Amino acid sequence: MILKIKSYFVILCCLCVMHAFSQIKHGLRDDQGRHIIPRGFVVNTNDHAGEVFFNSDDYARMVRMGANTQVVRLELGKLSEFPGGKLELDYLKKLDTLVSLGRHAGIKTVFKMTVYGVDKFIWEEFWQNKNKEYNTYINAWKVIWKRYAQEPYVLGYDVVNEPRKLTMDISYTDLTNKYLIPLYQKIIDESQKINEDKLILFQSIFMNKGEKIDNNQYAEVTSPLNRKNIVFSPHIYQDNVDYIKRNMDRFDKESEMLKAPILIGEWGFPTFATTDTLIEGKLGQLKYRELYIRTAEVFDRMGVGSIKAWFLGNRSMQHFLPGGPSTWSIFSDSTDAGTVERKYITDVISRPFPQTIAGDIQSFMFNHATRTLDVNILPDNSKGASKIFVGANRHYPDGFSVLIGDDLVMFYNPLKNVGLEVYKCPLNAEPSNFIWNANSQKLIILKWPEHKTTLDIKIVPGLRNFD
Repeated sequence: MILKIKSYFVILCCLCVMHAFSQIKHGLRDDQGRHIIPRGFVVNTNDHAGEVFFNSDDYARMVRMGANTQVVRLELGKLSEFPGGKLELDYLKKLDTLVSLGRHAGIKTVFKMTVYGVDKFIWEEFWQNKNKEYNTYINAWKVIWKRYAQEPYVLGYDVVNEPRKLTMDISYTDLTNKYLIPLYQKIIDESQKINEDKLILFQSIFMNKGEKIDNNQYAEVTSPLNRKNIVFSPHIYQDNVDYIKRNMDRFDKESEMLKAPILIGEWGFPTFATTDTLIEGKLGQLKYRELYIRTAEVFDRMGVGSIKAWFLGNRSMQHFLPGGPSTWSIFSDSTDAGTVERKYITDVISRPFPQTIAGDIQSFMFNHATRTLDVNILPDNSKGASKIFVGANRHYPDGFSVLIGDDLVMFYNPLKNVGLEVYKCPLNAEPSNFIWNANSQKLIILKWPEHKTTLDIKIVPGLRNFD
């Protein structure tokens, strides 16, 4: 069945009343009621060196890195009538290709509008809307909304990327309340006239360089949107481990006020050219690995989805930070779409997690030190199959064991490559319901063992490892 994923914050509150179990409040729900954790990458249509192109191999690589979602960056200049911009039909065909590549790989698409490609985009003038800039902006979106209104593999739209204050004489709070929130409401209303089931992702104001609150460069949202099918999609590029949880706790507070689950729209502090050649030091790989692990741990504990920038090669490094050329790209080869992973970060990005669960995810966490994934769920077999991304090719080259509850143990031996083998199994379980897909690196569960309470799932390295 083709899925339509919807915001589920209100539904989740009702579920919490219906049973006494606690569960993570983020993630999304599909049309079967399954709990979804979106993960994936920002996919650019161009970089500073020119256009970027992808093929089916790139998407197969995404899947094997745990992706079930892509965020495609739109160029305002190729969709709008802002000065220097125009609607380009070839660009729309390129977007169709990216959606199609995602669909065939089982990856959903979110479109995100950037202001690239116009002669100039002046935020201070945009907010004043004296020349009906809002309508011009929304008309650009309407091209996308209408084109993908009936495409179930398009989840929704991240409607304004990193809005700015710059020189405008106004506080961040007033800018948010007086201009940003009303603009979001106007955009949402126009979008939902075309398809009210599509998700609308939204961000907060990106503060000026050097301006931060509690080491967080994204201004706080303090007013509700009062709209349905919305997802709070903040960015976090935190390079200080002491602030990661504090920043995320603030986002969590905003999420509750907004009544919108969190999907981290971008994350991962950029790496430097020298990082690829250094192990230790401030810019070394060990430092980055720890930073990414600590960020991932906070994400997992909260149960939030996350999108990493960028699924690109290394041809467009820039001097935007002190310390030399740097980039958000996850590949180090000097091409547009890369293949040489920066494994000191990609092994963290591509960590095991429950992608799709028939039922409710109560908690999950991947321990990088022990290579152990712990998941606790309240299963509901009426909702269909479940999928857990394992990433055995990078995390379990020595094989892995799957422990379901207290008495079902299966294992995968990479030397034999015959799928899952059974070590022990209770009478109420059917091992054939557990399928290992080596191509997608996923464990597929057709049906959970009958269970009246929450169920513990554990994936550990090694064979028959259950001590």
